Amino acid sequence: MKHHKLNEIPEEQVNSLFSRRFFTGEKITMAFLDIKKGSVVPRHSHDSEQFSYCVSGSLNFKIGDEELVLRAGELVEIPSNVPHEAWATEDFTGIDVFSPIRADWRDGTDDYLRRQK
Repeated sequence: MKHHKLNEIPEEQVNSLFSRRFFTGEKITMAFLDIKKGSVVPRHSHDSEQFSYCVSGSLNFKIGDEELVLRAGELVEIPSNVPHEAWATEDFTGIDVFSPIRADWRDGTDDYLRRQK
C-alpha cells in the first residue's frame, strides 16, 4: 500500500501554461492538471486508455474526428491509440487517469507538451 498526499506531490511546470502533479503505480498514472487559457495540447496518441475529468473551467477536445467541450462535472474516455488534441479557451482544472502508465511523463520524454512557451 502507498498513501499519497496531493500537496506533497511535486508540481511540474511542463510549460508556461500547463502544470501537473502526477503519480504512477504499476499499471495506472493519475494526474492533477492546471491548464491556463490559451494552452494547446498538440495532436498526439499513446497506448494508454485515458479518462479526463473536468473539475472546473472547460477544455476543448478533438478526439479522432469528433469535437467536444468538456465542462465541470463531465468525463471523457479516450481509447488507446486514438489521436487527440485539446485547447483551453478558459482556465481548466482536471484529473486524468491513464492505463497503462504514461512512461513518457515519468521519464520526461513528452516533448509534444514541453514545446509551448
